[in-house]
Amino acid sequence: MEIAEQLSIIKAKIGDRAKLVAVSKTKPNSAIQAAYECGQRVFGENKVQELTKKFDELPKDIEWHYIGHLQTNKVKYIAPFVSLIHGVDSIKLVKVIDKEGKKCGRKIKCLLQFHIAKETTKFGFSLEELRENLTKDLISGLANVEIVGVMGMATFSDDEALVRSEFQELKRLYDTLKLELFADVNTFTEISMGMSDDYLIAIEEGSTMVRIGSSIFGERNYS
Repeated sequence: MEIAEQLSIIKAKIGDRAKLVAVSKTKPNSAIQAAYECGQRVFGENKVQELTKKFDELPKDIEWHYIGHLQTNKVKYIAPFVSLIHGVDSIKLVKVIDKEGKKCGRKIKCLLQFHIAKETTKFGFSLEELRENLTKDLISGLANVEIVGVMGMATFSDDEALVRSEFQELKRLYDTLKLELFADVNTFTEISMGMSDDYLIAIEEGSTMVRIGSSIFGERNYS
């Protein structure tokens, strides 16, 4: 099936319930261009070098999201242009993004990543960790970072009840943070959860942003 057709089907299913991030990692510029020509403007990448190259080569009105685990020493390469960093999983990383944002004269939007899956390979905070380290004073001192919500990945599983419970957990974490730390922050609105296999469940459980790759572009290219 063509990219245009796949994209049309997915957009029809999502409607206006959530923002679609087309995950274009490992995909050639031609595939991104095909989606772009269908009106898609938000794309997600998980490798800094690949993202900066695509930013240079593709239309400048694309909204680039960084969706992978981000190393602190790589932040400087994407800070000048990235629209949203999904996987902020340490206070150290928050501070580096703030520093690099200052150098670029930009306020960089970020999501706090929580570890909600049963798998140990996923990155992310626990609520206890955040409560200990992320204070209102620290948040107000971040002149060049705007924390706009949370992100998480469910366990890769056919067990719908498990996946649903993990999404419910992320929604609870969002609600708790909104109440405790971001009550006065009008821009703290995003819950990024749901991928090709589980995005409809995620939307039912409160997702505002879904990250879909293989259902649009086909399986990932590993070469």
